[in-house]
Amino acid sequence: MPGGPAEESAEESMGESATGSSEPLGEASESSEEPGGTEELSEPENPNKNWYVIHTYSGYENKVKANLERRVKTMEKEDKIFRVLVPTEEEYEFKDGKKKIVKKKIFPGYVLVEMVIEDDSWYVVRNTPGVTGFVGSGSRPVPLQETEMRDILRRIGVEEARPKIDFSVGEGVRVISGPFQHFSGLIEEIQPDKGKARVLVSMFGRDTPVELDFSQIEKL
Repeated sequence: MPGGPAEESAEESMGESATGSSEPLGEASESSEEPGGTEELSEPENPNKNWYVIHTYSGYENKVKANLERRVKTMEKEDKIFRVLVPTEEEYEFKDGKKKIVKKKIFPGYVLVEMVIEDDSWYVVRNTPGVTGFVGSGSRPVPLQETEMRDILRRIGVEEARPKIDFSVGEGVRVISGPFQHFSGLIEEIQPDKGKARVLVSMFGRDTPVELDFSQIEKL
């Protein structure tokens, strides 16, 4: 593997990123004309391609993805760099009794790239502004295992939104809606897959377990 060309300064990359410009960062010397070609970047199938992880400046994952995709086209590397992903998943939380869906980055500060590692493709990725390096031992990138990538793809494409857990077992809560409204109790069990909690509510001098949605309770 190549030892790596000279690093671009973090200040320069970050400064240009902050402008919000739609132009690729640090791409002044490259042609803005995109070569024609098919959208099926992975054709023909290359047996040497793998998924790799690259470090990025935190908060600039999407900018790095856009810049890298532009560089792949302008430098005509579609035959060696195929897909760029910023894995996200949906989770929901309740505010004022309303369900809100939010997207959350699964791996903040990282971007996934499907590619064939050779000197020229390594150079394109490594010198994309905002990229600080590949994940690997020494200077050699290490690909993700097939099972690891399969799990990631399943998380971003199949799983439903997960509830954001703001409660813990033993915590005191107040019921804000439903037949037990205004009662207070302690959380006995949390069921994240269902978005529910079992709460011990004091009724008639005894603790009674009641199953409630996260949207029906709030912290004391």
